[in-house]
Amino acid sequence: MMANPQDSLSREHGGIPWKHVIGYILSIVLTAFALWVTFGTGFPPRTILIIIFVFAFLQATLQLLMFMHMTESSEKKSKLTGNTQTGNILFAAFIAIVIVAGSVWVMAELHGSHDHHKMEMDHDMKMDGDMKMDHGDHK
Repeated sequence: MMANPQDSLSREHGGIPWKHVIGYILSIVLTAFALWVTFGTGFPPRTILIIIFVFAFLQATLQLLMFMHMTESSEKKSKLTGNTQTGNILFAAFIAIVIVAGSVWVMAELHGSHDHHKMEMDHDMKMDGDMKMDHGDHK
């Protein structure tokens, strides 16, 4: 006798979604560890940043697998569909890495040029002040 698809669907939606509960708890744990590494350790800033990036990657993977149902399918996947999905995930990961790395690079460069620009402004302001004092002496 074949199982009724409606019965399996009602059983799936009637209980506690343990996969989601476990994913939620793991997300909270990863976030708590990232906060602890940031505020509770004496690691150098570069090490903290690397650890946070690792936790962020793990959490993104967890979100994809647990909440976005990347491994679930209602029908048998063809090889082409599986390859397309893998390609889309790799492309999205590449775009995310480029955006994050580019943002960090731009912020670091602007921070460096801001300090250089500030030093130039301080020097220019001092020169302007010296010139004003010279003009005041000649009157």
